[in-house]
Formats: sequence, structure tokens, C-alpha cells
Amino acid sequence: MRRFLYLWLPLVLALLLPLTAQAQGDTRDDDAAMQLLEALDTDSYADKGEAITAIVQSDDERARGWLEALLEGRLQRSDDGRFVIVLENRGRDWPVADALTGDDLGEMSRRELDRIGINNALRNQLRSAIAVADLYSPDLEKRRASAERLLGDVNGDLVQPLGELIEQEEDAQVKRRLSQALAIYQAEQGEMAGVEALHGSLHPRARVALSRAAQGDDPVVADAAQAALASIEQNLKINRGLETLYFGLSLGSVLVLAAIGLAITFGVMGVINMAHGELIMLGAYTTWGMQQLLPGQPGLALILSIPAGFLVAALAGVAIERGVIQFLKGRPLETLLATFGISLILQQLVRTVISPLNRTVITPEWMSGSLVVNDALSLTLNRMFVLGFALVVFAGLMLIMRRTRLGLEVRAVTQNRAMARSMGIRATRVDIMTFALGSGVAGLAGVALSQLTNVGPNLGQNYIIDSFMVVVFGGVGNLWGTLVAGLSLGVMNQLIEPWAGAVLAKIIVLVFIILFIQKRPRGLFPQKGRAAEG
Repeated sequence: MRRFLYLWLPLVLALLLPLTAQAQGDTRDDDAAMQLLEALDTDSYADKGEAITAIVQSDDERARGWLEALLEGRLQRSDDGRFVIVLENRGRDWPVADALTGDDLGEMSRRELDRIGINNALRNQLRSAIAVADLYSPDLEKRRASAERLLGDVNGDLVQPLGELIEQEEDAQVKRRLSQALAIYQAEQGEMAGVEALHGSLHPRARVALSRAAQGDDPVVADAAQAALASIEQNLKINRGLETLYFGLSLGSVLVLAAIGLAITFGVMGVINMAHGELIMLGAYTTWGMQQLLPGQPGLALILSIPAGFLVAALAGVAIERGVIQFLKGRPLETLLATFGISLILQQLVRTVISPLNRTVITPEWMSGSLVVNDALSLTLNRMFVLGFALVVFAGLMLIMRRTRLGLEVRAVTQNRAMARSMGIRATRVDIMTFALGSGVAGLAGVALSQLTNVGPNLGQNYIIDSFMVVVFGGVGNLWGTLVAGLSLGVMNQLIEPWAGAVLAKIIVLVFIILFIQKRPRGLFPQKGRAAEG
């Protein structure tokens, strides 16, 4: 028996020692936490302020909860000496939890609890301390959010801990934000170091701090702050210009998508299709319909909507071409009136079958939000995706026109229909395929537009006139002309709108196009071939 004990006793001790050490460690942690909380239970507000600072620097994961409870008046001490957090302070008896362990202690009478009082100065300190508490978190996102909240909210008590945190922090974004927060405080105090650190900063709180420094008593600091503000204002103008350019390009990409299909059909068949806007609308409603079929999966629904929107609009285009347009060839005015009637029919059909009300298409998570370039410039992701999508569609059409038999036949018919027929090209088949292709691209435009605006029966009407302007300005039937014209008109609209208004901006653009066509009747990129010359 004694030999058995000698053999197994070391093994048992080896198993128990880690558990004992862990228990002792937990006890030590609770003892340290209890000392932090006991330091708050004093009549001296100055000592309470020091205790709050100690809690912030303790790196205890419970610190934020304690500070929030203290700020809200829910951190209290019971008659038996325990610190508790009041969960709900209504009625005579309050449910409470142990501040150290988080265990539910049931209900306690208000007479059994003693609230730890604070004044306004401590409340301000606590608000800042709560933000600082997350800066000690191992979670990077918490640290970044905490550093962001501190901009403009730093006080004298946080200067020293912030300086230490800046030296210890490894993440560049957190370090930059903390340095800015400290510099904002220093600039507001009239310190030259803060003014110099904020030189070139585009954050609104930095500009506020520099404005206060510019109104200070020290002329040297005031002049430096004025110079920093002038430099920042110049940078802001540049960023506003870049933002206007981005919005103009995104609007232009929508115009390109809306007009490029029209450019193909108009260039090949010479048909003024007033129902082109309704083909865009069908593509947008296809996207909405796919989201109804796949609820909770907006990303998958959007991806599937690309081929579906193209197919729906292309089939509708073939029906319009075979049902109406083929009988009106050579009669542009009658074609215009007929397609205008078709557009009204399609609008009313959607109102009757679906609803006259606008529908909202959910934007996938990967298209939501924005790409933050700096504090004054952020690029919305949905517009960025639409711009990229327009360029991809344009590249695909260029490949079709340059590398496929259909593209060769389309170019032949566009340049000289009679000669193409004599060479054995079936112009009727080319007309059908061309109208289907142009209509399908209009459907793709609707898919893209569904991510920028609500889907409604009148969606296409907002783009049909602009589409014709793009086609005429760029050169009938020329894809490169459509791309350049669409992007140019989009940027032009965004540049004029801020000072002229939306309606007057469109009028100015229209007048510009009329004057331009007087000088260059065939547009930016005139069509080549005998048909163009005639």
C-alpha cells in the first residue's frame, strides 16, 4: 500500500497543482478588482477620480462595465460589503448582479444598497474613460472605434495615458487617431505642438480646434493656426473636386449603360425606340423579382439578375421588333409614335400586375458602405461597382463587335445595308439579333440602376432623353463615342448642378449639345461608310 502511494502521489500532485495555481490566480484577480472598486467608495471626489484612472489602466475586461454602471448610477454597495450592479431600478426591490463575478443575486431592497455618488467633473471623466477603456482591448476593431470617439473629447486627465498608449500601440490607424485626438486637445489649449500636428488634417474636429487656436491670445500660435486652416481649405477643395468627379463618372456610367444598347439599335436599324427606357425598367424589376424568389440572399439574387435581366429585356426587345418595328421600317416618325405607345403600355402593365408604388431592392453587404480615402473623401461602393460594371459591359460589347461573326455583320449592315445584303448577309436576322442585344444591355442597365435608386414604373423615363443625347453627342452607332459622351455628360452635370440646380443644369447641357451638333452633325466619333455619308 505504501509503495502504491509513493507511485501515485507525484502524479496526483502534478494534476492538482495547476488547478490550485489557477484558483489562487483567480483569487488574486478578484482581490485586485475588489481593491479597485473599494477605492471608489470614498467621500473624496478627487480620490474617486484617481480610482477611475486606476480602473482604466487595470486592463481588467470588466472595467468598461464598472465604469458604465458608475456613470449611470447602477454601481452600488450592499450592506454586506459586496459591490453590485443594479440591472433594473424600478419598484421597491431591484434585481442585482455581483460586480466581480456577474452572478445573479436576485432582488435587493433599495434600503440595502448604497449608491456611489459622482459629480459633473467625474461624469465627464467617466465618459472619456469609457472610451479609453476599449483602447486596452485586444480586439482591434474596439480599439479603432474607441480612438475615433476620442477625437475632440480628450481632457487633461487623459493626456498622460494617451501618450503612453500612442507609444505602445502597434496598429497604425489607432496610433494616428490617438495622435490626432491628443493634438486637437493641445491646439484647443493654444499649444503650438498641437497646431503643428494638425497641419494638413482634414477631420472636422481638427478644423474646429484650429479655428479656436486662431482666435487665441498668442499671435504666433494664431498665425500658425490660420496658415494650417488655409492649407486644409485648399486640400478640401481638391477633395471636393475629386468627389464631384467620382459622382460625375458614376452618373456617366449609368448613362453609358442606358445609352449603349440604344446606340447599337439606332446605329444599325435607324430606329428611334422610345420604349428603350421601359426595357431598362424591366431589367430593374427582374432584379427585384429575383430577390423575392431568393429572400435573405441579396448577393446571390443580384448575381443571378445579371443574366436574367439581360434575357427578359432581350426577349421583350425581340417581341417589339417582330411585333411592331419590322412593319415600320423606313418610317421613323411612325416608329417613334409606335414605340412611345409601347412604352405607355409597358408602364401600365407593370402598374397593374405588380404595383404603381416604388419597390426597394436590397443592396448586398459587399456593395454597402464606402471606401474611405481620407477624412474628407469617401467613395460609395455601390457606385463604384456600377462604374466597374459599365466598363465590363462596354468591354464585352466591344469584343462582340470586333471578334464575332455577329459583330462583323452588324458593322457591315451599319455601314451599308444594301451592300451587306448583296454579300449574302441576312439583314433581317441581323436586325433581330441587334435589337435583342441592345435591349438586353438596357436590361443590364436596369439591374445596375436598381442598386442606386428605387424601382418603379417610371424608372426608364428618367433616362430615355439623356440616352438619346449621349448617342447623338457621341456619334450614332459608335460605342467609343457612347462611352466618352456618357462619362463627359455625367461629369458636366455634376459640375454644373451645385450652382445652377438640377433642372437648369440639364438645360445647359442640352443647349451645349445643340450648339455642338451644329458644328459636328455626326457627333464626336462620326460613323464611317456610305450610309453615313448619305
